[in-house]
Amino acid sequence: MSDIPAPAPAAHSEVEHVKIASRYLRGTLVDSLANRLTGALNPDDTHLIKFHGSYQQTDRDLESERKRQKLEALFSFMIRVRVPGGVASAAQWQRMDALSDAYGNGTMKLTTRQTFQLHGVLKRNLPAAIQGFNEVQMDSIAGCGDVNRNVMCNTNPHESPVHGAVVEIAQAISAHLTPRTTAYREIWLDGSLQETTEAVDDEPIYGHTYLPRKFKIALALPPYNDSDIFSNDVGLIAIEENGELLGFNVAVGGGLGMTFGQPETYPRLADLIGFVPADQVLDVCEKVVTIQRDWGNRENRKLSRLKYTIDRVGLPAFVAELHQRLGHELAPAHPYQFHSSSDAFGWTGAPDGPSHLVLFIEGGRILDRPGYRLKSALREISAFHTGDFRLTGNQNLILGNIAPGHRARIQAILEENGAGPRADQITKLRRDALACVALNTCSQAFAEAERYLPQLLDKLDAVIRAHGLAEAGILLRMTGCPNGCARPYLGEIGLVGKAPGRYNLYLGANHAGERLNKLYREMLDEDGILRELTPLLAAYATGRGPGEGFGDFVVRTGVVKATVKGLDFHA
Repeated sequence: MSDIPAPAPAAHSEVEHVKIASRYLRGTLVDSLANRLTGALNPDDTHLIKFHGSYQQTDRDLESERKRQKLEALFSFMIRVRVPGGVASAAQWQRMDALSDAYGNGTMKLTTRQTFQLHGVLKRNLPAAIQGFNEVQMDSIAGCGDVNRNVMCNTNPHESPVHGAVVEIAQAISAHLTPRTTAYREIWLDGSLQETTEAVDDEPIYGHTYLPRKFKIALALPPYNDSDIFSNDVGLIAIEENGELLGFNVAVGGGLGMTFGQPETYPRLADLIGFVPADQVLDVCEKVVTIQRDWGNRENRKLSRLKYTIDRVGLPAFVAELHQRLGHELAPAHPYQFHSSSDAFGWTGAPDGPSHLVLFIEGGRILDRPGYRLKSALREISAFHTGDFRLTGNQNLILGNIAPGHRARIQAILEENGAGPRADQITKLRRDALACVALNTCSQAFAEAERYLPQLLDKLDAVIRAHGLAEAGILLRMTGCPNGCARPYLGEIGLVGKAPGRYNLYLGANHAGERLNKLYREMLDEDGILRELTPLLAAYATGRGPGEGFGDFVVRTGVVKATVKGLDFHA
């Protein structure tokens, strides 16, 4: 093995010490859940419950009033359910829908990692909610935490004859990298909230301290990059030939989070390092994980992702270590080309065979409101739909493999509830926009995102339509903080919250997810955002070349410099 040094154990961060003492993720969670005097967990357990797929949160809208009344903060929990490859059955959809009403805030969030999130779950309801989706063969272990998280994949079955095989590999990777500890089963599923004597205290891949930080894997089928594979620690590009899946190009070292005021932190896109046959891809993923386990920074969590490990040791040294652990070298990468990272909305498939419907879901939020009863419509459809529900990496939903006899019925139910396909009635800017949850529940958020973006888009839509750009594909991503959950640094327009009502504006990513953007203006309010974007959009409308994206246009015309690599992001 290589002698690249890892940070000394004495320099372990607080979270590392929590993991070391946790007895393979048990900690004192049983005691925390039994304590009815508070809606919160013991402090150390707030770190450990992430590995079980949940975050402790507070309602930040109510903070001041509750403090005035000398009340504890209103604690609740978000639960993130793993959905490898984004594919869920109708029964699983029905169960998540029911749980969101019984224990959550009545809505479901479809995330940018193709998972379900339930929000507003009280501590006393956590076991029942988690048991509820486990009863339909879903779980939340490794939904969060310092492990490999939900494995993403292109979701629309019409895209390629090898699509099914690629989804199966995504699911296999997820299963292979799922933690082996029995803590999850003991605490949540045995029904007694008591630890068993049959504990599994062995993690052959992760070890007893797991990874230094979260780890993400995504697969894509060219020419579609809707899973944004270069933003992942491992990105796998499926290579197809004559209807057969040959294997995958492998990219390593992506990750989008950073911290304001710390230029040593930055987003980074993954580097392409070679090709692996399909039957060897699990081994490659495992070996990359183990290198990060052994070499990653356990002293400073802000510098602990794989991207920083690779930039610290150098890509050649990392690849050499990977080859050594594999026992062979990767083959050269195969040619490929991505055209888009967006979803293709509407119906696909033949009327006399299985068809698929891609629905636009604003902000990924499944809810009912006056005139738009999306949640009710999907509940009714799930009662007879014989296909599946596919969550996309762009927070949208595919009703997949619809039986020919159900197509008209599904269309009618959606239209009756005001939730029918609306893609042709709204601008493409809005259709492709992403937003993280941000306020009021995310503790990291400095500004609004999901709740505010529709309002901003109302005003940007007027600009877009005035310049004939309603069908121009411009990727806009908004987050409430720089952690990057809605992939803002891959937006042709990226808005990152820096203070209440204030955003940093980034420009210049490309539409296929292969180039980061660059900071253009700081601390803009809504008027400032509109003031900066309006002339740029007008210039794009009149000066763009054939097929030229907005991100490419602002780079070509010198509005911003292209970000060639993560280390150049702040330049």
